[in-house]
Amino acid sequence: MKFFLDTAHIEDVKELLPTGWVDGITTNPSLIAASGRKFLDVIAEMCDLIEGPVSAEVAATDYAMMLTEGRHLAKISGNVAVKLPLTMDGLKACYALTQEGTMVNVTLCFSAAQALLAAKAGATFVSPFVGRLDDVGHDGMALIQEICQIYAMHSFDTEVLAASIRHPQHVIQAAQRGADVATIPPKVIHQLLHHPLTDKGVELFTSDWKKTGQSIL
Repeated sequence: MKFFLDTAHIEDVKELLPTGWVDGITTNPSLIAASGRKFLDVIAEMCDLIEGPVSAEVAATDYAMMLTEGRHLAKISGNVAVKLPLTMDGLKACYALTQEGTMVNVTLCFSAAQALLAAKAGATFVSPFVGRLDDVGHDGMALIQEICQIYAMHSFDTEVLAASIRHPQHVIQAAQRGADVATIPPKVIHQLLHHPLTDKGVELFTSDWKKTGQSIL
């Protein structure tokens, strides 16, 4: 399963790229607003840092302007994935952009029916929001599994991108259910790494090594 970093902060990308964990980046208007930077500058800088897809979301809600904005974003770099909402206009723009060779990430997916339409429209990625579904009493991971089954059964190329990841178990569950990608906030990536028994083990081994009085070099 690929890991996309869900952030608009360049510092997060620079910190985690050397780990080999980051296969792509997703952004959204909320993350951009929190960064305090210009949207196009952030996307351009991220595309320079990573070869994988960088999702950049349109601001428009109508087809014609989505298409115009999407084409403008795609010109920034060949690894931009234009992010479009799962609406009628969004899917029409998805079809048009993918026909032009542009990657598209269809976002705000909350049902298997919507995911089926996104795949038919040629989406590169579809982003079911598992955390937001959990928030309203639905099972976000059940949706991931349902979409993965449908896509596999009908050989769709669209990748299932588990979004709205809230904690490490969301990542593990998405992997178990067959998601192609999880887009993960930096905080959750760090939570995946740390375990108290690992920290305790390192502390113990370091202490015991010092007692030997030896040096490897």
